[in-house]
Amino acid sequence: MPGVAKSRGCEACDAPLPTPSREASGGKAPGGRPARYCSRACRQRAFRQRAERRTPPQTEPAGRGLPPSLDAFVGRERELSRLRTLLRSSRLLTLTGPGGVGKTRLALELAASVRGARTGRAQWVALDSLRDGELLPQALAAALGVRERGGRAGVEALVHALGSRTMLVVLDNCEHLADACAQLAATLLARCPRLRILATSRETLRVPGEVVFRVAELSLTPADEDRELAELLRSEAVRLFLERARTSDATFELGRGEARIVAEICRRLDGLPLAIELAAGRAGSLSLTGILHGLDDQLSLLTDGSRTGPGRHRELGAAIDWSHRLLDPLERVVFRRLSVLGGGFNAEGAAAVCADGESSGYGGGDSDRYGDRGRDRSDVGGGSLPPGGIDHIGRHDVVGPHDIAPSADGIGHRAQAPHHLVRPEQVLRVICALEAKSLIVRVRGDEPRDAARFRQLSAIRAYGMDRLSEAGELHDTWSRALDWLAGQAAGAAGAGAFPDTTEGPLIEEQENLAAAVAYAASRADNRHVPIAFALARLQYGQEQLTAARALLSGVLERVQECEDRGAALALAARSACLQDDHAAALDLAQEAVAVERAGRRHPARLANALDALAAARLCRSEFSDAVAVFAECLAVVRTLGRPLDLALCRHHLAWALLQTGRTTEAERLMQECLPELEAEAPVGQLTAALHTAGAIRLAQGDLVAAERRFAEVLLKTPAGESFHALYPLEGLAMVAAERGELQRSLRLYAAAAAIRRRIDTEPEAHWWGQVEAVVARVRERVHPSGVSAALAAGRRLRGARLVAYALRGTQVRSMVHGSAHDESRGRMAMIGQPPLTGRESAVAELVAEGMTNQQIASHLGLSKSTVAGHLDRVRDKLGVRSRTQIAVRVAGRLGGPESGN
Repeated sequence: MPGVAKSRGCEACDAPLPTPSREASGGKAPGGRPARYCSRACRQRAFRQRAERRTPPQTEPAGRGLPPSLDAFVGRERELSRLRTLLRSSRLLTLTGPGGVGKTRLALELAASVRGARTGRAQWVALDSLRDGELLPQALAAALGVRERGGRAGVEALVHALGSRTMLVVLDNCEHLADACAQLAATLLARCPRLRILATSRETLRVPGEVVFRVAELSLTPADEDRELAELLRSEAVRLFLERARTSDATFELGRGEARIVAEICRRLDGLPLAIELAAGRAGSLSLTGILHGLDDQLSLLTDGSRTGPGRHRELGAAIDWSHRLLDPLERVVFRRLSVLGGGFNAEGAAAVCADGESSGYGGGDSDRYGDRGRDRSDVGGGSLPPGGIDHIGRHDVVGPHDIAPSADGIGHRAQAPHHLVRPEQVLRVICALEAKSLIVRVRGDEPRDAARFRQLSAIRAYGMDRLSEAGELHDTWSRALDWLAGQAAGAAGAGAFPDTTEGPLIEEQENLAAAVAYAASRADNRHVPIAFALARLQYGQEQLTAARALLSGVLERVQECEDRGAALALAARSACLQDDHAAALDLAQEAVAVERAGRRHPARLANALDALAAARLCRSEFSDAVAVFAECLAVVRTLGRPLDLALCRHHLAWALLQTGRTTEAERLMQECLPELEAEAPVGQLTAALHTAGAIRLAQGDLVAAERRFAEVLLKTPAGESFHALYPLEGLAMVAAERGELQRSLRLYAAAAAIRRRIDTEPEAHWWGQVEAVVARVRERVHPSGVSAALAAGRRLRGARLVAYALRGTQVRSMVHGSAHDESRGRMAMIGQPPLTGRESAVAELVAEGMTNQQIASHLGLSKSTVAGHLDRVRDKLGVRSRTQIAVRVAGRLGGPESGN
């Protein structure tokens, strides 16, 4: 062809290469590099060949890689996202948590998401069958395909093989080899710069640079709320149950109303994934109701897991037994004794229930380990935490290399030393060890650091109860628990003349009190009376009136001649009042007064009985008689020299005087008692007094002062629907009616009435008569269609948004902060407060909707602790303290839920 000269062949296929000639280049020599390939395909082929020649040959086999995932991974999206971030920024990441919480499955899912995981960059090493920690390097080498050559063995062979290779090694199930795993991990990380280790263990490895991620149970739906199906199905625990149930029975379908049964099953199992999977496996043979009833004996029901998985995953008892074997004898004793405290425990309660006495026959190293030889740890006896809380208590390895005898399943059994005594000062450190080994969990809440509270998951508690029975310690442990709870009940009852109206300090022990009542009642134990009485007081405060009266009936049968009989009769009378059982209330109260007058003259007990009698008279609308009884009660209380009791009695008398129309006397009494109540009274007693002050002002026609008092009650009322918020809402409705704000009045009335229906509580007859009379006048002045619209709008108002609407237009700013300093700080915050971030604004708006932290976390895809952190920053930026105050600010910014009045 003219203008083309032949040249050398293609480097890839030897085909001739066309080369431009001088004629084709305009008489000039052709420029650029000469052609090497005849086509693009040859160029790509040659590129791949060069790349293969540059890649050094693998000197070691690829290893075992990751085991395949044979089932669907459900939930934990937030945890996976967080763990991916942690894995990128740390070289040793340890997943800890109790047995069955899903550490292995989560680690597998995380490792599979690593770039190149399926091509050898992630290697799985299962340690559950390894018995001897000295063989760990060899086991790891075998799993990674590392061979011993050139005189290198053990750790040296691993270091040479890993070298500078980029790799993630997953060490699954490290707890029984914690020392060996820690030492090997530290060595490999120091000498292999591109190595990362992901470990799963029921306790931390305690290696410098280790990042610990505590794997929590799956998310649950709250037990005390009526949830829609879609909300129930957002629960990770419910989703896992349904997924595994459909796997075990292809015909499984969720029937009408059965989603709530599934949610209850998951709650009973504490959201523990292994327990949920085992329960779901029964769906082919049992109905959902049958599974729920079978959970009364969880360890027997939750068996028959996967045949191909580790033995500890085939039944729930085996998973817990694996952890139990790792405990030393002292830890085993404390672990099983804690099982009687199903409602949780603090350090004081644990020491009271678990300790035998002051002297200990526990010998040798264990005595030193938990007793006198603290070395770098401060002595923390007496049930209190050291400065900085539990996280600052030194944790130690209670497993010695010579304490373990190997067993067939690869985990050591400890030699069974005879049990001696447990000293009280040993218990706290054992609690720390049990928490580190994931056999108890910290209850996260708003408690101060020196009041840390713990609990055992239900399955672990059932296992511990079995071990307690086997050891023959059940009755002795329960006896110590009854002693402690009875003492706590006696201390709570001794505060003030009116213990029934005081907010119970034993609220955290309510589950323990209920279990203790059942145990003591079955054995005719005399400690049943104070414990049952304390539980009845808690139930009365929570308006669980039927349960409270049932308990009190049992108490009254046992205390025919006891000095507690009058107090029990008085509490029963108050409970009957709230249930509108007026005849029974009067009979019980009169008997209470008669008992106290006939017995040893005890002014405080007599005052309590008189107060109950006056309350019974009020319930029957016998206002003059009630005033007379309250006056006698006031005279008795004056002799006690207790300012708070005197203030409470004055408030009660003022309320009775208001019902008779004697507002001037009532106002004088409130002026005398309010300063003391504001300074010393619990929130419930203070809000009741503020409402009384507002009702007096309303009766006097002072609408501004009445509105201010009612609004103040709403600001001080705890979040959630309760009868404490109803009276001020109804008071504000009456204030709005008197001002001519008719739509607003109807909305507030309807909102309060809807809450009364939901929580099933009735108002005092005289007060409700006033409310109904005002609303009837409003209905006459508004067109029927307007009435219907306003009532419908009011029924839609709920939670913090209802409170925000009720407070709109009131003098809120002066009440958001209690002191002058706080008030000025609040004003400064309103003028120049830092702006909220988008996430903080979203959280604040959901708070205004009345959502709890758990609900907000589920809605936004965050963890509960993250939501709590956002709320702390919102409070700081807005200069407020409570969720209600946040809702007020949000409503002010958004303009409230409704327009108009």
